[in-house]
Amino acid sequence: MAVDYTVIVLYLAGMLAMGWWGMRRAKSKSEFLVAGRRLGPWMYSGTMAAIVLGGASTIGGVGLGYKYGLSGAWMVFTIGLGLLALSVFFSARIARLKVYTVSEMLDLRYGGRAGVISGVVMWAYTLMLAVTSTIAYATIFDVLFDLPRTIAIVLGGAIVVAYSTLGGMWSITLTDMVQFVVKTIGVLILLLPIAVIKAGGFAEMKAQLPTEYFAPLGIGGETIFTYVLIYTFGMLIGQDIWQRVFTARTDKVAKWGGTVAGTYCLVYALAGAVIGTAAKVLYPKLPSADDAFATIVKHELPMGVRGLVLAAALAAVMSTSSGALIACATVANNDIWSRLRGAVSSKGDDHDEVKGNRLFILIMGIAVICIAIALNDVVQALTVAYNLLVGGLLVPILGGLLWRRGTVQGALAGVTVGGLSVIGLMGAYGILANEPVYYGLLASLAAYVIVSLATRPTDAAVLATWRARLAGESPTEPDADPASASPPATVTS
Repeated sequence: MAVDYTVIVLYLAGMLAMGWWGMRRAKSKSEFLVAGRRLGPWMYSGTMAAIVLGGASTIGGVGLGYKYGLSGAWMVFTIGLGLLALSVFFSARIARLKVYTVSEMLDLRYGGRAGVISGVVMWAYTLMLAVTSTIAYATIFDVLFDLPRTIAIVLGGAIVVAYSTLGGMWSITLTDMVQFVVKTIGVLILLLPIAVIKAGGFAEMKAQLPTEYFAPLGIGGETIFTYVLIYTFGMLIGQDIWQRVFTARTDKVAKWGGTVAGTYCLVYALAGAVIGTAAKVLYPKLPSADDAFATIVKHELPMGVRGLVLAAALAAVMSTSSGALIACATVANNDIWSRLRGAVSSKGDDHDEVKGNRLFILIMGIAVICIAIALNDVVQALTVAYNLLVGGLLVPILGGLLWRRGTVQGALAGVTVGGLSVIGLMGAYGILANEPVYYGLLASLAAYVIVSLATRPTDAAVLATWRARLAGESPTEPDADPASASPPATVTS
């Protein structure tokens, strides 16, 4: 295992080094939170793919393949579909808005007053997303070093918090690019073919497993529909995803770079399901489907390759964790704290703004680690997060982008009714039930439409400003670094 340990240690040290390098670049709010809005197509595609393909997509995707066969790809597949839909239909408009958070977009569209409530819902979602990603460190470090759960969470979480706090989005972007390459090599190029070969090839896999393991809809139509509702729509509105869209150099980069990333996700989904199916042939009686990834890596891969693939799993978790952490801190600072104390962030000193956002990342990071140590059920926490996100915010956000008649009162009603309905229905049906998000979404839609039609239309001046921003006619950001007007070649690839 010495070679495997060396690979992992070098990888972790590289993450910290990039955090230090990113700190030297992040001199303004724009640089710290959205990488100066300067990413070119290749870097944008890599970082976008890295953040959406986390531990759930890698370890969980293989686990679903172990349990259901090729149809286990549907969870990650719907994530890819969501990213494709966001990129093709919405990302160009989102990038042209030149905002930092989803709540700022709602304020811009509806004329204010929607930010704090929507910010609280988005903060809860990003916090739980960061927590569930952080818990995944325990599984990986247990395989690597046989560490106790608490120490594994603290170790993995501390590294992510460190490089995220140091350089903000610049550090996260750089580490995500490395993580994207590591995941591609470790999972697609190495683990996938090795797993299939060890299982005897596809012919042997079909001979050993039931027919339903190779049925496209074997996981069940209702389950697929729920995945679409939660993950596909969740990709359209999550702060962690939007904050990456804000990093694009142009609206075309956001559209086409995101399309490439979404297509990559579809390939990754199928790869995870195939690996899980191969693991079912090799280890048919594992106590838990989620053990499939670690088991096949630990027992079937040669020395050195094993370390690289485990680094790929670690990369998947770290990319999602760091993306969720900076999103959580950005929402907490810009949408909640700044509004509650009556501060207008755009008028502050750039250096102070960076220090403030850095402090919030540190605070939120410590909170995430503590909650991750105390929490046991990852699936329930993630379900609560996505139910609140989709049930509370999907209708007001998409309504604002697609329906001119929507009003701020309708948006507030949609957020409040949808969020409270989801919480109440989870109590009645159970957290893991499908009904809360179904009925919560319908309640949010009804409240949004009825209240919007019953109230005065949004002021014409507000809509004029909104349309101008959507057309890319916004002024230069007040906190932009003049030196960043011409992006260096190292970030435009």
